[in-house]
Amino acid sequence: PEDTVTSSFASFIAAARPEHLSQTVRQRSKRMILDSLGVGLVGSTTRVFDIALRYCRWRLWQNFLRNISREPSSPQRPACASSSLFPWQTHSMDFDDTWHPATHPSGAVLPALLAASQMLPPNTKPNGLDFLLAFNVGLEVQGRLMHFSTEAHDIPKRFHPPSVVGTLGSAAATAKLLSLSSAQCCHALGIAASLAGAPMANAATQAKPLHVGNATRLGLEAALLAARGMEANPLILDDIPGCSGFSAFYSVYQPKPLPAPGEHHEFLLEKQDIAFKRFPAHLGMHWVVDAALSVRNLFINYAGSFSPSLIHSIMLKIPVSKYINRPFPSSEHQARHSFQFNACAALLDGEVGLGSFSESSIQRQELRELLDKVVVEHPEDNVANFDKMYGEVALLLHSGDVLTGKCDTFYGHWRKPLSKESLLKKFRSNASHVLPEEKIEAIITLVDNLENLSDSSQL
Repeated sequence: PEDTVTSSFASFIAAARPEHLSQTVRQRSKRMILDSLGVGLVGSTTRVFDIALRYCRWRLWQNFLRNISREPSSPQRPACASSSLFPWQTHSMDFDDTWHPATHPSGAVLPALLAASQMLPPNTKPNGLDFLLAFNVGLEVQGRLMHFSTEAHDIPKRFHPPSVVGTLGSAAATAKLLSLSSAQCCHALGIAASLAGAPMANAATQAKPLHVGNATRLGLEAALLAARGMEANPLILDDIPGCSGFSAFYSVYQPKPLPAPGEHHEFLLEKQDIAFKRFPAHLGMHWVVDAALSVRNLFINYAGSFSPSLIHSIMLKIPVSKYINRPFPSSEHQARHSFQFNACAALLDGEVGLGSFSESSIQRQELRELLDKVVVEHPEDNVANFDKMYGEVALLLHSGDVLTGKCDTFYGHWRKPLSKESLLKKFRSNASHVLPEEKIEAIITLVDNLENLSDSSQL
C-alpha cells in the first residue's frame, strides 16, 4: 500500500543518499562509531563476553560438523554469530551511548553493519560513505519510532528500548547497506517487528546485553530474509484498529510518516546529540555521581578530608524508577543499576570507573556502611526522563550541618557533550585493554576518515 507510515519508512530507507547527511550528522555519527568500538573492545574482557564467546564458538563448531557431514548449512552463520557477539561486548558493561527518547542506538546497528560488510563478496563491498549512510539510516529509524509514543520519552518500565526499536534499526541499516528495494525494506521492518522485544525485568542481570545482541543479530537476519523474498505485514508500523503491529510495544502509539530524504530533510541526529558515558553504568547513575562528587568536595573543604564517621545520613533525591533503585546491590550488574551504590562509591573514592564494579569493591565494609546511611526521596519535579531529571545528594552531619550537591546536566550529556579530547581519552583507555598503541591510533585515523574508505570491511 502507498501513503502509509510503513511505506514511508521503507521509501526513506531505499532513497537515502550520502549527500543527505550534513557535516554535523557525519561528525556525530563517527564519534558514536569510535566510542562503540572502544566500549566493545574493553567489553571483551568481561564474564558476559566470555560466555557469549564460548557459545558462538560452539555454534561455529556445529556449523563445521554440518559441513563435514554435507548437511545444508547457511553461509551467513559466521557473520550472524559475529553480529551477536560484538553487541554483547558493547553492552556488557552498560558503557555504550544513550539517546533521547531513551535507547542505546549504536550497539544495535554498528555490529550488524560490520557483519554485513564482512559477509559480502569482495567485488560488492560497500565503501565507508555507504557504511556511514547505512549507520545513520539505522539511527533515524530508531529515533523516529521512539517519538511515536510519549511513553518512550521516560525511563522504560516494560520493554528494554534497544530490543524493540534497535531490532528495526538494525534491519533498516542492513537493508540500506545491501541496497534492498523499497518493498524489501518494508518486509524487513515487518519481519524485524516479529523478532523484537525484551522485558525490563532482566535489566541488571547478565542477560541484559543479550537484548542488544539479539537486536543487531535479528535485525540483520530480518534484512537477509527480506532479500530472499520473505514477506511480512506491509502495515507493521501503522496504527490499525483491532490489530496491533509495532503498537504492541507501547500503550500510547501515534505513528507519523517519515518524510522522504531530500535537500531539506533534517536527520534527528542533527537536532539531538548523543550522551556518552564516562564510566560503565546506567545513564541515570551519571547524575548522582556528579552530584556526589560535588558534595564530596564541599565535605573535604568543611572537614579537611572525607570522614564517613561524621556523616549521620545520606539523602538521595532521585526520580522514581524501580529497576535502578537498588539499596544493596550484590553483583556488578546490580551495582551498575543502583543509584545508592554509585553515589556512595563516588563519595568514598572520589571517582567511579571500571574497577568500581568489581566484587571486591562492591563488598567493601566501608561502602556497605555508607549504604546503610542512605535515605531516598522522590521529589515530584524530578521525573524519570533523561532530558529532565536531576540528581541531588545531601550529607546530613552529626553536627547538624547539611551539605548538598546537585547535578542537572552531567558531563557527557547531549546538553554538555564530551570534548574531542575526552572522547579520544575514553577510547584509548578502553581499547588499551585489548590492542597495542599503533592499532588504537590506526582505528582512530580510520574512523576519522571513514568517508574516504574504499572498503568498509576494513573497519
